[in-house]
Amino acid sequence: MADSINFIAGKRALQMVRDGGLDPDRIRVVVGAAGGPKFLVLGGIDRALFGTLFKKRKKPLFLVGSSIGAWRFTALSRKSPVRALDEFQASYLKQSYASRPTPHEVTLESVRILDDFLEDSKTGEILKHPYMRLNILSVRSKLLFSSDSRFSLATGMALATLCNLLSRSSLRIFFERALFFDKRDIPPFFNVQGFPLSRVPLSSKNLKPAVMASGSIPLVMEGTRDIPGAPDGTYRDGGLLDYHPAFSFDPDPEHIVLYPHYSDTIIPGWLDKHLPARRAHKHLMENVLIVCPSKGFVSKLPYGKIPDREDFKRFLGRDGERLAYWNKVVARAKILGDELREAVVSKKIKKMVREY
Repeated sequence: MADSINFIAGKRALQMVRDGGLDPDRIRVVVGAAGGPKFLVLGGIDRALFGTLFKKRKKPLFLVGSSIGAWRFTALSRKSPVRALDEFQASYLKQSYASRPTPHEVTLESVRILDDFLEDSKTGEILKHPYMRLNILSVRSKLLFSSDSRFSLATGMALATLCNLLSRSSLRIFFERALFFDKRDIPPFFNVQGFPLSRVPLSSKNLKPAVMASGSIPLVMEGTRDIPGAPDGTYRDGGLLDYHPAFSFDPDPEHIVLYPHYSDTIIPGWLDKHLPARRAHKHLMENVLIVCPSKGFVSKLPYGKIPDREDFKRFLGRDGERLAYWNKVVARAKILGDELREAVVSKKIKKMVREY
């Protein structure tokens, strides 16, 4: 029996999986969370899904992600998804900083990573993919967040943190949600509620800026300005509002929303991380199936944890040690892909799935 992977489902998805297993054609939306290096533990799952289970798909598959989730899905939306993911992962692992980097240095390094796995000539593969429909979440900044001044951003973060303590909806003072979407098929979450929304069709001119914007963490990277086709302004990390995206992804009760995730917990916004009561409501998760590493799997990783952004500080000046650790996690993550394939093909998933 597989013990490295967990399947956690909302009420409706739970019944569908228990009745018939997981039919890949029943999945219409796949969700990707923010989380920086945490995506490294999902490599096996992503390769099993996009390299095998979705390989013969014909119906549109809507991918929606914020920050690193958007970067993953951009790679996976190319003609050869596994090879593109390999290129992205290899380029990401090459990051090296001699000291604490400035936002400009991190931005330049991010541009290098993006250019490595998404040459301008490759954007057409995404925009013309036969069934992948890429959707990218970012935020359009307001007030203090419109500037890259360290003082303005630090003050803005402090104020946003205080406002978020009172109400998540108060973040509309500082941010507007931006959805960059594949215009060939309107996504089922096109009218997502909760925050003011800008909808921007993806094109060859704005795809790369939209990806960059989605991962532009305040105080860590520079904002992305004046994206072609989008309202004027400074765009930043989609995780500020959608750290682990949690909204009504698909109203059709016959579809499953698949959520490959590094955790069994859904935390809606980045500022909610330290607020235990701020978790995704069950009514938003009814047709969602989370696929994630088990706690037992994580406990056996080096340092007993999944890679995270703090590793850049923990291993400052010791990149070799950080990369050795990250590469061990990448190697171990293959187990998750093997167990996912086995559970779906054998239909053991029907007994393995548990309720969210």
